[in-house]
Amino acid sequence: MKIGELARLANCTADTIRFYEKEGLLPEADRTEANYRTYNEGHVDRLRFIRNCRALDMTHNEVRSLLEAADNSGIGCGAVDALIDEHIDHVNRRIDELLQLRAQLTKLRERCGGARPVEDCGIIHELTSMETAQPKSKASHLG
Repeated sequence: MKIGELARLANCTADTIRFYEKEGLLPEADRTEANYRTYNEGHVDRLRFIRNCRALDMTHNEVRSLLEAADNSGIGCGAVDALIDEHIDHVNRRIDELLQLRAQLTKLRERCGGARPVEDCGIIHELTSMETAQPKSKASHLG
C-alpha cells in the first residue's frame, strides 16, 4: 500500500509516518522501481501501536522501549510493567503540578473583582509584582 492509504488506516498524516521512520520507530518502507514507498500490514500494526502510545502521552523513548519489548517475544513483560508504572508516576506528578497551577490561577483571578480600568487590574498588578519562579530543568519534562 502507498503512504496515503497507511495514513488513512492509522488516522494520521503522511508527514507523521515519515517522521516516525526518521526517528527509527517505524521501519523504512520498501521502494518501488519509481521510488515510491510501499507499506504492508506490519507497518499498519506498528503505526497503530505507536499512535496509541503517543495518545497515552508516552515519550518517543518510552515508545521505543515498548517496541523493543514487543519485538523480543522471548522476554517476560516485567520491563513493560515497569515502564507503565514509571509513566503512571510521571502522570501523577503532572496532575499534582496542574492542580498547583489551577490553585495559583484561581488565587490570581481573585485579585480582580470586576470591570475596572486595566491600570487598576489586580491580576496585572500581581503578575508585575510577584517573584518569578526558577526555571524547571528540561530533563524533568523530556522523560
